[in-house]
Amino acid sequence: MSSIENNKEKLIIFDTSLRDGEQSPGVTLNTEEKIEIAKQMSRLGVDVLEAGFPIASIGDFEAVQRIAREAGPLMEGREKIGQPMTICGLARSTPADIQRCAEAIKDAPRRRIHCFLATSDLHLKYKLKIDRDECVKRAVAAVTLAKSLVDDVEFSPEDAGRSDREFLCHVLGKVIEAGATTLNIPDTVGYNLPSEYGSLIKHLKENVPGAEKVIFSTHCHNDLGLATANTLAGIQNGARQVEVTINGIGERAGNTAMEEVVMAVHTHPTLFPVYHTINTPLFFPTSRMVSELSGMVVQPNKAIVGRNAFLHESGIHQDGVLKNRQTYEIITPESVGVTDIALVLGKHSGRNALRSRGAEMGFNLDETAFQRVFEDFKTLCDQKKNVSDDEIRAIFTKSQPIIHL
Repeated sequence: MSSIENNKEKLIIFDTSLRDGEQSPGVTLNTEEKIEIAKQMSRLGVDVLEAGFPIASIGDFEAVQRIAREAGPLMEGREKIGQPMTICGLARSTPADIQRCAEAIKDAPRRRIHCFLATSDLHLKYKLKIDRDECVKRAVAAVTLAKSLVDDVEFSPEDAGRSDREFLCHVLGKVIEAGATTLNIPDTVGYNLPSEYGSLIKHLKENVPGAEKVIFSTHCHNDLGLATANTLAGIQNGARQVEVTINGIGERAGNTAMEEVVMAVHTHPTLFPVYHTINTPLFFPTSRMVSELSGMVVQPNKAIVGRNAFLHESGIHQDGVLKNRQTYEIITPESVGVTDIALVLGKHSGRNALRSRGAEMGFNLDETAFQRVFEDFKTLCDQKKNVSDDEIRAIFTKSQPIIHL
């Protein structure tokens, strides 16, 4: 452990790509695909994997069960962590859900039951049709049952971001008494701003009875494009677990993207009071795996893992990157597993980028010949968005001096 890590707390990475991520419209993963992803998550260094919602269907139960047996014990790539990945199942706060969840995860060396119940007055009135006293009663009963089946119990007050803070403190204090070990605070509908969400985490840590006994967790949705910002605000105000997905997949506008949160912490080692144990060079291949198996295409300009994340077309930027990559890159491509990056040559590219590409192709022209190449290149760029390597090679070849034998 480094000297920086000695002075910080571990950030627990809880991945819910296989549960909340699979709720993305149009996404359905079969059991073999889920197991493949689960094993990759273990290699990536994920601390807790939410493998599914066991009571949802026979298929979901069987997938969680096999993940517990086949991915749960794995230690490959986890030497720094020193323990296998915790396998977690989601359950509503009902006995049938909780018992089914316990059965599904029972073969994992490390296991967790994650039960949830809405706490906002909006959800209590219109969805559950119960009052606050009944909410507390159900939450305590759920955690008590879960605790009798496993040691590690997580409780989520659904729609916490819109719940009354005084009531939220009361509910959470009671589930701590019942044995909850992690309290997850969902911004279920992506409503909060970073200042609101950060202050909520801080308020709960300071006002929930027994807060010092548990880990506080974030679970933010991206409806306003603020999931990552809210999650980071949560970390800065005391959260020590983050619930995330690869590529930010999830229902509606998605969840917090794991790669964004981890690399924000990674690039600001003196700003955050936490460290992570994620194997970041596996981000890009993991992103591609999840994209291909889920059918959820990664937008080209997606942070960290998008196709354009390390591409530069502006001539000024290309010139800077050729001289020193740090001029326009805060993360090295290699640190997240990207190894095939090249400058994109188009109408915004400058002379140095074109000359560098020509040198890679084996061309070494004098200034007069290169000027002809550059002019032809710019003419072609006015006709096309991007110019292929074959077209660039043709322009360079045409401008080479003809040798008569």
